[in-house]
Amino acid sequence: MSPAIEGLAPSAVEPLFVALGDSTRRSIFFSLMEREQSIKELASPLGITLTGLGQHIRVLEAAQLVSSRKVGRERRCAVDPAGLERLEAFARLQRSLWRSRFDALRHIVEGP
Repeated sequence: MSPAIEGLAPSAVEPLFVALGDSTRRSIFFSLMEREQSIKELASPLGITLTGLGQHIRVLEAAQLVSSRKVGRERRCAVDPAGLERLEAFARLQRSLWRSRFDALRHIVEGP
């Protein structure tokens, strides 16, 4: 992958996969895709402590997949569109790369 492609250097993409590589964080992310929620609302169905959930949220925030803000006495979380855009850009790049490789292979196998 070319580092010249804005925001898609390996160091920018890796946190996305680290964050979504954990099933609990994926559950949190999918839950937040439905609607914004408080830390307390997110922790309850998962059966984890607020501290444990906070650690997962920090990983998701580091990957820019989730953002959180303090509202009164609670912390509210929501999906961060910037992370989704990077995931989409990475998928588009990979699809284009593999499509061209398969086209080249087809050309070799089928001949001119």
